[in-house]
Amino acid sequence: MDHYEIDTVVIGAGVIGLACARSLARAGHEVLVLEKNAVFGEETSARNSEVIHAGIYYAAGSLKAQFCVEGRRALYNYAAVNGVPHKKCGKLIVAADDSEIPMLDSVAEKAAANGVEGMRQLSRSETLALEPELNVSGALLSPETGIIDSHALMLAYLGEAEAHGAQLVTGSTVTGGHVRDDGRIDLKVGGDEPLLITARHVVNAGGLWAQSISAKIDGVATVPTLALAKGNYFSLTVAAPFKRLIYPAPAGGGLGVHLTLDMQGRAKFGPDVEWLPVNDPTAIDYSVDPTRGDCFYEAIRRYWPGLPGGVLAADYSGIRPKIAGSDYPDYVVDTHLPGHVMLYGIESPGLTASLAIGDAVAEAVVET
Repeated sequence: MDHYEIDTVVIGAGVIGLACARSLARAGHEVLVLEKNAVFGEETSARNSEVIHAGIYYAAGSLKAQFCVEGRRALYNYAAVNGVPHKKCGKLIVAADDSEIPMLDSVAEKAAANGVEGMRQLSRSETLALEPELNVSGALLSPETGIIDSHALMLAYLGEAEAHGAQLVTGSTVTGGHVRDDGRIDLKVGGDEPLLITARHVVNAGGLWAQSISAKIDGVATVPTLALAKGNYFSLTVAAPFKRLIYPAPAGGGLGVHLTLDMQGRAKFGPDVEWLPVNDPTAIDYSVDPTRGDCFYEAIRRYWPGLPGGVLAADYSGIRPKIAGSDYPDYVVDTHLPGHVMLYGIESPGLTASLAIGDAVAEAVVET
């Protein structure tokens, strides 16, 4: 078996892994990124709403809140400097009727605690002046919310990482490993003719696969339980009459069926929340059941009663790698092994938070 030694290995080339590789390479580390798929960013990073989140909904003091707000501020600047298509279009969080106004008050309090800038409560008339097709009792305006081309963002991260010496190797699955007595980690990579890679630092940014990767490395402990939440999206097949993202007042384990726009102005609705009965990423079925559209129509018409019939088409789905045990679990940045970082539960707002997460990982490695 061929054996290589390297300073730093990042496992996973989604938006989080590439952001980590960028930060580590910029900090002077020799970085090798291992990706099991044929190209980068094929899974969670390619199956989301591409929203730049303001940082509104997360518990004060949580990693989600911290990374989202820091990451969002950095991301707008990064996208502008590096030519990544994006737009600060803003978002309305709407109360479909008077009973939901207290939910908006609660959201506003969370946003203020997290340091989100510019939030403003709107009356019914103020809301309809911005988006006349709505029929709601009021709204919260989030001017810092936006959208971004996620693939272009990942290309920018990869290009910058490579410019600082990082290397991406696709088709490279981590099949085993162990923590050595000197603290480095041996990784077995590949199938019929595997390689052995010894790394001073390992960053597990495996997303859906992070727990299973850690379970294959002897000596990695405290692996949290994975829970998979599927989010289904339906596209709007006619022109959208909205200029902003439209979110219902949040309830339950998600943010409701909301309207988002892409860089071309096309609209889609989702995600809903469909808890999967298994926590095995190999068992995921990404197909969207068209019959779920009935629930989408009902939910959307609570705030957009003019939605025509027959205009929603089953589109795509994504899977959130949640930590089991809570509707709103926080991120886990595990540094129990000095020099190594294991990332678990990096779901939304991971895209927005990616720069902040990458920098935090690089700092954690330096501190050890």
